Amino acid sequence: MSRADSRKKNLLEFLNKRGYATIEELAQNFSVTPQTMRRDINQLADEGRVQRFHGGVGMPLSTENIIYDQRKLLFTEEKRRIAELLSHHIPDGASLCINIGTTTEAVAFALLGHKNLRILTNNLNVARICAGNSSFEVIIAGGTVRSHDLGVIGPETEHFIREFRMDFGIIGISGIDAEGNLLDYDYREVSVARSIITHSRRVFLACDRSKFGRPAMVRAGHVSQLEAIFSNGPLPAAWQNMIQKAGTHLYLA
Repeated sequence: MSRADSRKKNLLEFLNKRGYATIEELAQNFSVTPQTMRRDINQLADEGRVQRFHGGVGMPLSTENIIYDQRKLLFTEEKRRIAELLSHHIPDGASLCINIGTTTEAVAFALLGHKNLRILTNNLNVARICAGNSSFEVIIAGGTVRSHDLGVIGPETEHFIREFRMDFGIIGISGIDAEGNLLDYDYREVSVARSIITHSRRVFLACDRSKFGRPAMVRAGHVSQLEAIFSNGPLPAAWQNMIQKAGTHLYLA
């Protein structure tokens, strides 16, 4: 990876945590000139990965998620640790429903050391990963396949999931607001997530800390509907207090 590509990757991670930064702030943080920073930002904006504002730059607004291929490159080590921590709370022989997301795909990898899991998913990437363990029974929900991330969505997906009652629902999310609302971008994906929450005995949320305070426009549920959140620290006290007040366990990798 070239120095410029590495800097742009780090810039995306920085903005995913902060949401917005000025050109001057970024130039100082990355030890480059403002001109170099503007060039990087212009390239990322042309690719739809950031949004330019007067005097600064931020992540795309709440109507659109980051491109899937870029999300896979963000916080990879954090996602691995979160997934490993969550996997310790899943017993052999359990039934699971796993939804769309790069963090839930990391969870699928972390579960490969388990035995005799029954896994229902609307994520073809998760299905492919879990098929690597011959003791797993993998069930794919029907519906419409999104080409950019191989997620399966639509009314058929919701209806199929409603036929099951799983031990664990494992979900990812795009954002959590200060009131504890679970947020995402695609109402069709959110509808499937709601079905998973309703038809799972215990629901685990796997998300890195950048999702706390990140905006998105569609409400999937509330942290009080979760048994546990698996994330990475440090997490500000205000978020921890909100989660504790909701009666949800918090585990930090």
